[in-house]
Amino acid sequence: MISTMTQYQLVNGNLDRSMRVVAADPIVERETEYYLENIGDVKTIDEFLEDDRLFSYAMKAAGLSDMTYAKAFMRKVLEEGTDDRNAFANRLADERYKDFAKTFNFVRYGEAATSFERAGQGVVDKYHRQTLEENEGNTNDGVRLALYFTRKAPDISNVYEILADKALAQVVYAALGLPDSFATANIDKQAAYIENNIDLADFQDPEKLDKFMQRFSAMYDMKNGLPLATSPALQLISSANSTVAIGQDLLTSIQTLKLGGF
Repeated sequence: MISTMTQYQLVNGNLDRSMRVVAADPIVERETEYYLENIGDVKTIDEFLEDDRLFSYAMKAAGLSDMTYAKAFMRKVLEEGTDDRNAFANRLADERYKDFAKTFNFVRYGEAATSFERAGQGVVDKYHRQTLEENEGNTNDGVRLALYFTRKAPDISNVYEILADKALAQVVYAALGLPDSFATANIDKQAAYIENNIDLADFQDPEKLDKFMQRFSAMYDMKNGLPLATSPALQLISSANSTVAIGQDLLTSIQTLKLGGF
């Protein structure tokens, strides 16, 4: 198996081609054709939820495949929309539900909700990207995580968005060399620690984001016994944030951390 960084760069560096390969897969092509042919005929939330193929396609596109079974939960997301600040989706920490309610905004647009491009080709584009990431994860989950993080990172506005998303948090934990037990620490103390070690503005700079991905990939491969990439990634481990300790001592220091100062 090649290194996580090498595979990530092969896929991400030729993203258009990678997406075309996914779109040409017979199963993906068949499901996409069904979705595009039928989604515009859906006029109500009931019709949407009752068509398992359409609903499953949309849920996968949103990265919510594991919640496809929870139709009562998703009905509440759709029925309350996002216009009211106290709407169900707005009160959930996971932004994916809010995005889903905005994509299929029956509350605001009624029968016309599925006529917008975001509910048609927009969902298809997301489905293809989600499928690409899942396919890569079947071989190396580190590549899936790296592709997902690269897609989401530029829009992260605060560290709590990272902590609310298991995949984003996994990348950050690995990049900082944090033990798995770090996730059990007080959430505010986790946030304070990450804020002290990461500048979120860096994720909007492609070069800095790429360096962060190099660091994540090297740390991920080291932890999982995979072949390491060439020296640049290894050099990152011994440079930026090199004072991060790995192990129970770090967890203890986090648990005893006083917010507002380190």
